[in-house]
Parts: sequence; structure tokens; C-alpha cells
Amino acid sequence: MSKEAILNKLSDAVVNGKPELAKEGAKEALDAKLNALDAINNGLVKGMSIVGDKYAARQVYLPQVLMSAHTMYAGLDLLLPAIPKSEMASMKKCITAVVEGDVHDIGKNIVKTMLTAGGFDVNDLGKDVPTQTIVDTAKNNKIDVLALSTLMTPTMDGMKAAVDGLVENGYRKSVKVCIGGAPTSPAFAKEIGADHRDANAQDCVAWLKEVF
Repeated sequence: MSKEAILNKLSDAVVNGKPELAKEGAKEALDAKLNALDAINNGLVKGMSIVGDKYAARQVYLPQVLMSAHTMYAGLDLLLPAIPKSEMASMKKCITAVVEGDVHDIGKNIVKTMLTAGGFDVNDLGKDVPTQTIVDTAKNNKIDVLALSTLMTPTMDGMKAAVDGLVENGYRKSVKVCIGGAPTSPAFAKEIGADHRDANAQDCVAWLKEVF
């Protein structure tokens, strides 16, 4: 199978939400000695970008996006370990987390997917994450981006607490902080000292690509 055919197979698998096909394509890419990062960017990520554009245009809906994300990760599980450490080192490191007290993580999961598709090395801390865990992980792992989300007004204070914690531990100037979720706003981001309020996952990635 040609390189182009393998890349198209990976892309199509993601667009159509076929995880087994993505695994098959990933194995074929490795067997054909394709560059793993090339297979990710021009195969899996290309497919996820198509899905992201369709989602933004309301041509597909959340269940399809999540299935495509699941498919992309099925391929990534095989391809990521094959990336040389030198190439991994150049990727910007990012943390995604839903702040403490909130267990709604669908929005965060989409952001995580789009960041990965955008070429970021993403560490997902999950939902209902204690502020200290967020702050310590950011500094200890020399993170470049912190993406926080919440869907509940009462837990918005957790975002401010995280930014304040980064100021206190001296790491705030080294990390870009973006926030998202229905109750947040650009004004709130400015008020708590965050760098950006993301309107959606695509907006998050587009802004980060501008600042880096």
C-alpha cells in the first residue's frame, strides 16, 4: 500500500469514526516505516481537522465528534510511542482540567482532542481536579498551556484559585492560561488574570497557534 493510501485510510477512519480501521492503518504505517509524526499529522489529525470543521459548521454533532476522537486516540496509541524523543521535545506541553467541584467533562474532552490534533502534547487531568493538583502539575512538568473548563457558576472560583496559585508558586509568567465553559466570558478571563476565554475548542487551538 502506498504512503498516500495509508494516510488517506487513517484520515477516513477518523472522519467515519472507525477505530479498528485506524488501528489497522497505524500498523500499516509502522510496517511501511512511515514517519510516525507524519502519519499522525497527515492522517489522523487531518481527519480530526475535517471533523472539527464540520462540527463548527454544524454538519456533524457531538456524538460523531466524540466517536472520531475515540478513533483518533486508537491510532495515536500505536503511533505516539514510535515518535523519536527529539521530535516529542519540540511539542508544546498542555494540561486540560475541569476545576474542582465540577464533573461535566464533554467540553474539556473536545478541547483535549482538538489540542492533540493541533500538535500539542496533552496531559488530561480529568474532572473535579483540586486546585493544588493543577498548580503543582503545571510547574513540575514545565507546562506551556493550562486549559481550564467549568459548566457551573459556583465552581468558576476554581479558575481564579488556579491562576492565583500559579502566581504564588512563581510559574504564572511561564504558562498561557485559557478558560472555557458556558458561564465564563472574556471579561471574567481578564478579571481573574487568565490569558484567553475560548469560545469553543477550535477557538482555543487557533488562539494558541497565534501566540506560539
